[in-house]
Amino acid sequence: MHELSLCENIVVSIEEAALTEGFNIVTAVYIGIGQLSCVEPAALRFCFDPATSGSIARNAQLFITVYPGLAKCKQCGASLEIENYYDACSCCESFDLDITGGEEMQIESLEVA
Repeated sequence: MHELSLCENIVVSIEEAALTEGFNIVTAVYIGIGQLSCVEPAALRFCFDPATSGSIARNAQLFITVYPGLAKCKQCGASLEIENYYDACSCCESFDLDITGGEEMQIESLEVA
């Protein structure tokens, strides 16, 4: 389960930001996850509390937004949403797609005190 190490990295990023920005408590963490990122939101939620235990985010709520996978078809030029890397173009059924979004995972914002 790599979500635990992702949550541990989130805590490191939060604590680095706290040093830079001068806050002491995090009350909410907003994360954006792309559909194609191979991150399971439920597993991330499960790991969040143990990973934040003892940190400045120990009582923070986790909010996750899942963004769709996006691609552009090299054959017909269509821009489309995809759920998996192996999806075909919904217009021409080509599998020759350029992924244009949905692979990211990032901390979008924090609520701090």
